[in-house]
Amino acid sequence: MNECTTIDTPFCLYDADRNKDTKSFKGPGVLVCSIDNMPTQLPKESTDFFGNLLYPYALDIIQSDAKKPLEEHNFNPAVHGAIIASNEMLTPNFEYIQELRQLNQRSKHKADSGEQQSKTVVVLGAGYVSAPLVEYLHRDKDIKLMVASQLKDEADALANRFPGVEPVYLNVLDRPDTLHDVVKSANVVVSLLPYSLHHVIAKTCIETHTHLVTASYMNDNVKALHQEAQEAGVTILNEVGLDPGIDHLLALECFDEVKQAGGKIESFISWCGGLPAPESSCNPLRYKFSWSPRGALLNTLSPAKYLHEGQEVKIAGGGDLMSAVQELDFLPGFALEGFPNRDSTMYREYYGIHNASTVLRGTLRFKGFSDTILGLQLLGLIDPDPHPSLHPNGPDITWRLLVCNLLGLANDNIFYENLKQKLAERVNSWERVKAIEDLGLLEEDQVLKLNTPLDTLTHYLSKKLYYEKNERDLVILRHEVGICWQDNKRESRGINLVLYGDAIGHSAMARTVGYPAAIAAKMILDGEVQQRGMVLPFTPDIYRPILSRLRAEGVESFETSKWL
Repeated sequence: MNECTTIDTPFCLYDADRNKDTKSFKGPGVLVCSIDNMPTQLPKESTDFFGNLLYPYALDIIQSDAKKPLEEHNFNPAVHGAIIASNEMLTPNFEYIQELRQLNQRSKHKADSGEQQSKTVVVLGAGYVSAPLVEYLHRDKDIKLMVASQLKDEADALANRFPGVEPVYLNVLDRPDTLHDVVKSANVVVSLLPYSLHHVIAKTCIETHTHLVTASYMNDNVKALHQEAQEAGVTILNEVGLDPGIDHLLALECFDEVKQAGGKIESFISWCGGLPAPESSCNPLRYKFSWSPRGALLNTLSPAKYLHEGQEVKIAGGGDLMSAVQELDFLPGFALEGFPNRDSTMYREYYGIHNASTVLRGTLRFKGFSDTILGLQLLGLIDPDPHPSLHPNGPDITWRLLVCNLLGLANDNIFYENLKQKLAERVNSWERVKAIEDLGLLEEDQVLKLNTPLDTLTHYLSKKLYYEKNERDLVILRHEVGICWQDNKRESRGINLVLYGDAIGHSAMARTVGYPAAIAAKMILDGEVQQRGMVLPFTPDIYRPILSRLRAEGVESFETSKWL
């Protein structure tokens, strides 16, 4: 310590980035009390509290013999996991310390010899969320940045915005040799491409011994490469975006805090969504698209699975999901609804919350989204299978004629009000008819035919429901955590993240995806991440620094608590 704390402010919290906080006892870092007359100031209650926490492990610690090999001891797992060194050797959990020492020695040698310490990061994708990522990494002048995209204008725009960034034209599927060369030139690759391409990129990174960061779910194709990545000494860090990403980090921070204080997690419900700001949500979907709507539309057809009070609930694919929507009032000022997202049951194991009887992860939308989507589904406009009327080489067709075809009418020679009556019979609601009409799907405008109703509608909505100049977006994330404490008291804790985009700067979605991915890439470059193979941000050495650095960028959550 280079200073003493005071009796009035007896504690300060230091984190890994040497930030100091004297106003809060909570957060990542080390809580320090350095009063120079501490023995007269330390409260008896804190001594009792610390002693009660330590007591269950005291016998193990007292009976240890440092002269004996670690393997001959039968420590409690908590004690065993806390041992850093034994018999002059680092234990497996802390072997990374030696690697950090070696990295520091190499860095010092380079600095002493005047050798340039340039590191290269390649960003695959120059679209919507890439600017904050590039901006964050661009702050470090020792990092060389390359941005690769199949849209040359996007890569050039980023390069013009951030001096020194090198734009590269690259089509991942059509140019595997170029992909190999670009990846090989990097220390770390950050992929912002669709998750369906990540196994191709991961395979290339393994071949070239290059680390990889993605903001997408770790799918089965990527997971299957775990052993190859380990053997190659490559870190492939997945799910460091918003959802998945920040949702994991905030949940694990809470879980670890509760467990360390002797509590148990009984339930976990999580909601997350990127939305237009309320003033920009005036359309039938109450939604706007910042990239291709295909994923958002296709997700409404997906199956889902979650735990509710110990029972596994399954929702079939094909549209049933929109019938499982819940109205949500955790932020009463917003009109929100949510529906389950994919398979939530696996997260009981991933998060280590084995006592939880309810585990649900869901998607947030404004009220009205699901009902309009249900109308589009019933009409057949979210069908991913080819439709004869939409063959690119077929005759021209208008949206009104396409709707007539989907209703089984021979042609569009029908009075407009009669068409709306037929449509109401199909979608079972006049409100849904009004939504379809307001979307312009009963007009005589020409359809750009893309084989399937889903792809055709995707293109149409991407042009109709886009963010206009000076419009902003909104990210809302909510965790509801049910906690049982040692005295059998129960707490319902809410963790909330509400972040608006800047209409003339970065959007909320871009910040919450780009910043965590950039921070993760920087951590790998700096040797802070030592795990190899397929990695998820579920360990404190990864999630705590990311959360701390996100908060420094203004991405902060707040908590609520209610005792039951």
